[in-house]
Amino acid sequence: MTAVLLSPYACLALALALSNAAPVHHDIMIKDAAEDHSHPEGEDHHYEKPDRCKGIEFDAITPDEKGNTFFFKGDHLWKGFSGPAELSNNTFKELDDYHHLGHVDAAFRMHHQDDLSVHDHIYFFLDDKVFSYYNYTLEQGYPVEIQQEFPGIPSHLDAAVECPKGECITDSVLFFKDNEIYSFDIKTKSVKKKVWAHLPNCKSAFRWLEHYYCFHGYNFTRFHPVSGDVMGAYPKDARKYFMRCEGFGHGDGAKRQRCSEVKLNAITTDDKGRSYAFQDAMYMRLDTHRDGSHHFPISRLWKNISGVVDAVFDYGDNMYIIQGDQVYIYKSAAHFTLIEGYPKPLKEELGIDGPVDAAFLCPNQHIVNVIQGQKMYDIDLAATPRAVKMERPIPIPKIDAGFCDAEGVKVFIGPEYYSYQNPMILVMGKIKPTPQKISKEKFGCEE
Repeated sequence: MTAVLLSPYACLALALALSNAAPVHHDIMIKDAAEDHSHPEGEDHHYEKPDRCKGIEFDAITPDEKGNTFFFKGDHLWKGFSGPAELSNNTFKELDDYHHLGHVDAAFRMHHQDDLSVHDHIYFFLDDKVFSYYNYTLEQGYPVEIQQEFPGIPSHLDAAVECPKGECITDSVLFFKDNEIYSFDIKTKSVKKKVWAHLPNCKSAFRWLEHYYCFHGYNFTRFHPVSGDVMGAYPKDARKYFMRCEGFGHGDGAKRQRCSEVKLNAITTDDKGRSYAFQDAMYMRLDTHRDGSHHFPISRLWKNISGVVDAVFDYGDNMYIIQGDQVYIYKSAAHFTLIEGYPKPLKEELGIDGPVDAAFLCPNQHIVNVIQGQKMYDIDLAATPRAVKMERPIPIPKIDAGFCDAEGVKVFIGPEYYSYQNPMILVMGKIKPTPQKISKEKFGCEE
């Protein structure tokens, strides 16, 4: 079943109040299992269903290739963030065939787009064995020894979580055992061992929308996947954020924003295909539909930014965020690290005065189109110094945000957008295209 996550457009007051917290999900909350039952050998080990709301410690958490999230405890699992437990061997029957108690030590979804034969496969770790599944089917040749598939990684793990390039330095997997963390480079199969003494011993780990969560007991702690740093007040009770439990959830009263109420301030896609939309002091990922949607404070991912941004665009490996008469440049590959010396005046960086209304850069181009009122400025980013190459009037007033991809240019005005084949047609077009509505499928709003 597909999990339905809390709308990214939950009221901003709630979202800002939770700016240092994990995402609050509407329809994806969980209930913790009671106690892990052990049973004499030879007896049927399938007893009463555990309850996630009673405060248990999960054995493993992982999404599948469709974005459904599985939570494991003993011989049971939960599909998604709400609903009752069911026997894990109903979905992954081979786990029970090989390990009769069905206990999963760790699990993660592989991110390795350079090798599509393993990308999006789910890996389960049981004692000294690893299982690879795709579409709930065990891959031929599995299980194998952990050392055969992941050399340098110990058996009897506590947790595992994928870490794509850009969030980690390379496409990696983080393995947890006691207070030791093994960072495994998927391409080179090299391992770096770390000790994050300040982080609790993770019994399961979960990556959701570029955020990393260590689950311990019935609590969780959000951490940085490279440094292990913990930002904000943790631990927090998982029942308040990752599951629907009576008396615990505080997101139930928040209402989803209607699509007719959406107004974007900026939108962009980086060179890795990650799409971000900015609204007021919040942002959301647009390219991760299978994992759900959620609004997060902009300052969580882009340090030093507070309040509303005016325009955003990507050039090379950098993201440019324009706010007032200042421009901030972040290194995307370094998990959005602000480049030393920034922010700088917009006049010094791009040769124009702020504020601006929108900016966009088409794929494989080095001309950024900056919209200010009913004028569009073409600025050559490859030139030194950067300056306005061309100034042209545009027929559309009050543009809120602009975006350009392989399909052309889209300019957003309130809850609608207009599509153009290229920037030239945007400038020269005499007839306004038919407006298209911001969709619930893309933005998670309600019609």
